[in-house]
Amino acid sequence: MSRFTIDIDNTFDKTLTNLVNDTSASTKAEVIRNAVAVYNYLKSATPKDANGTQVVSIKDADGTEKQVMIP
Repeated sequence: MSRFTIDIDNTFDKTLTNLVNDTSASTKAEVIRNAVAVYNYLKSATPKDANGTQVVSIKDADGTEKQVMIP
């Protein structure tokens, strides 16, 4: 397995810690691996529109729909 070293600020570190505590992930590295896997899936499964933009629609529990652009 390859290893990477990244510099993160305190806010990002707290976000990773919160995600470990709020999900089934057991480590910060697992959170990052899961995030990259989701990003990869969204990039491959989302068609580009006429402008070449990829947009995913997300519906909240209350039915509010939001659109997220995939960079």
